[in-house]
Amino acid sequence: MKRNILILVSMSIITVISCKSKVKDNSENQKNNPFFSEYTTPFQVPPFDKIDTSHYMPAFIEGMKQEKSEIEAIVNNTEAPTFDNTILAYDKSGRFLTKVRSVFYNINSCNTNDQIDKIARDIAPLLSQHKDEISMNAQLFERIKSVYDKRQNSNLDSLQIRVVTKYYQDFVRRGANLPKEKQEELKKVNSELATLILDFREKLLAETNKNFKLVIEDKKDLDGLPQSVIDGAAETAKEFKMDGKWVFTIQTSSIWAFMQYSTKRDLREKLYRAYTMKGNNGNEFDTKETIAKIFKLRVQKAKLLGFNSFAEYVIDENMAKTPKNVDEFLMKIWNPALNMAKNEVKEMQKIIDREGGKFKLQAWDWWYYSEKLRKEKYNLDDNELKPYFELTKVRDGMFGVANKLYDITFTKLTNVPVYYDGVEVYEAKEADGKHIGLLYLDYYPRASKGSGAWCTSFQDAGWYNGKKVDPIVSVCYNLTKPTANTPSLLNFDEVTTMFHEFGHALHALFSEGKYTRITGVVPQDYVELPSQVMENWSCDPVVLKSYAKHYKTGEVIPDVLIAKIDKSGLFNQGFVTVEYVAAALLDMAYHNLTEVKDIDILAFEKEQMDKIGLITEIAPRYRTTYFNHSVSGEYSAGYYVYLWAAVLDADAFNAFKESGDVYNKELASKFRKYCLQDCGNDEGMVQYEKFRGKQPSIDPLLKRRGLK
Repeated sequence: MKRNILILVSMSIITVISCKSKVKDNSENQKNNPFFSEYTTPFQVPPFDKIDTSHYMPAFIEGMKQEKSEIEAIVNNTEAPTFDNTILAYDKSGRFLTKVRSVFYNINSCNTNDQIDKIARDIAPLLSQHKDEISMNAQLFERIKSVYDKRQNSNLDSLQIRVVTKYYQDFVRRGANLPKEKQEELKKVNSELATLILDFREKLLAETNKNFKLVIEDKKDLDGLPQSVIDGAAETAKEFKMDGKWVFTIQTSSIWAFMQYSTKRDLREKLYRAYTMKGNNGNEFDTKETIAKIFKLRVQKAKLLGFNSFAEYVIDENMAKTPKNVDEFLMKIWNPALNMAKNEVKEMQKIIDREGGKFKLQAWDWWYYSEKLRKEKYNLDDNELKPYFELTKVRDGMFGVANKLYDITFTKLTNVPVYYDGVEVYEAKEADGKHIGLLYLDYYPRASKGSGAWCTSFQDAGWYNGKKVDPIVSVCYNLTKPTANTPSLLNFDEVTTMFHEFGHALHALFSEGKYTRITGVVPQDYVELPSQVMENWSCDPVVLKSYAKHYKTGEVIPDVLIAKIDKSGLFNQGFVTVEYVAAALLDMAYHNLTEVKDIDILAFEKEQMDKIGLITEIAPRYRTTYFNHSVSGEYSAGYYVYLWAAVLDADAFNAFKESGDVYNKELASKFRKYCLQDCGNDEGMVQYEKFRGKQPSIDPLLKRRGLK
């Protein structure tokens, strides 16, 4: 997208005026638009069956209009600023816009189309401008500052003081203290960033889902692949109208099974290169230019706000506090992990040499030979495990863990609308039958859906007009699809992914609070604690016996397989840790930049990876051109948070193990209260220490990864 951003904003403003006129003059349009009235669906879920693409833009315009009026009411209040008439009023503003946005952007991620993509492009600069006008509203900030300055002498309780403080800090971080000319510059930067990030996401989605297919016509080229993988490729071929052939894509559920089992080294290389070249093919989906502009603008934004780098700006409000602390933390893990990975290379090279292969191990060989090594060292084959991990059994297993820990239940609903056929909806209830919230589960990949897995909400928990609002949570996966002959059988990575995202869902379901600003809101490097801690239960021997059952016979997973899983826990940890930390260090390197300059993406990436000594047999988990976590904003200068939170999750689960009961209800109750329910009531480490009774230790993590 190369159009001048000022032209785009101007055109969009015209669109706003036009849309305002239509919305204002066409009451019939409002009457038929589901967003303009209370939902009458069960549990007031979005009426997906009635929402049309044409409904979004008028609703966005109305949402911005309403929030603007709400802000004007706060600003024009002639009474002296107080917590209720300023902070609380602001905390509850924008509800209509949030209602629209929470539906639109979730659909844009999981079931998009060309029309939705166009709306996303058109609305991005408008929403950026709208947000900036509020954040830099001098009169509004003056009232917030007035309450902030008097917060200790206004009979406010601790939570009210926290809300006041957080909002004051938010406004400062968004430019409220800047002189007018700097604010205008910041607005321009924010608008351009919003458009560029959207451009990057659209290109990446197209590259992942549309731009490459490995089409196999000769059955010999399927050598080594399990029948379930072959059947899945045949089903994918049918989706592309290629009956009688086999298709592999660069979706995670497709590519890694091929890389793990295919004996065809040339095809493994072809598929691997396609994956690692996403966004770097010099075509219409190439992301390099867009990314370079994004990183350049982030440096400019940080400078405007008084920080040396974007990393300083982001991490300033995280648990880590400074980029230096992050870099030092990552390097503590990097050095032992790299040594471990080098030893793994030697072990696999021995297999290659023993088999008479006259080549040096390359990146596209890793999965194939590590699988051989796993069989050799632990006599463990992924295909032995898959029959015990049928998707619905895994789902019931994670529900069972939540029940044993927290006494909650999940009941399937069939009377609520869904946004795509096959999406399931569950009602979460307390032991006494009290409603907690709803959980949507979306399991399989499709062309209209982003890659990876994520948890989001169609409605967050909170209070509005004295009424409790219950959460409507959604989890999207990209798991192995069922075939004509078998149900969805998961590899163990997919099993842990299911538990991981379910952990995020529990966080969203359990969060409670009077104030939107702090309900469920935690520092970025705390976010992955609720999700990663759940992964521990997925592989615990006691838990495995409760849900890992053969999809044909119902046989509980045998002890011999559980023992193999346990013994292989340290297997390939050098690779897993190195590819992750390499990506985290790359993310930090981009966001530690202190000069506004043009960046040669490929050269910069190589320079940084050479600097840390990354071996050629391993690539960063995400190369820059498809590093969505870093580029799109949600984890910019924050990809490190998974490892930071891993220290917390390993320490937390260690508390359960030390107690002798992985379902220890007393510990679970404390974890739910302090780390999930009331997590936003104080700083992240304070809340964690309320649960644990002490600071977390890094030792459980190091032992779990074999680094100590």
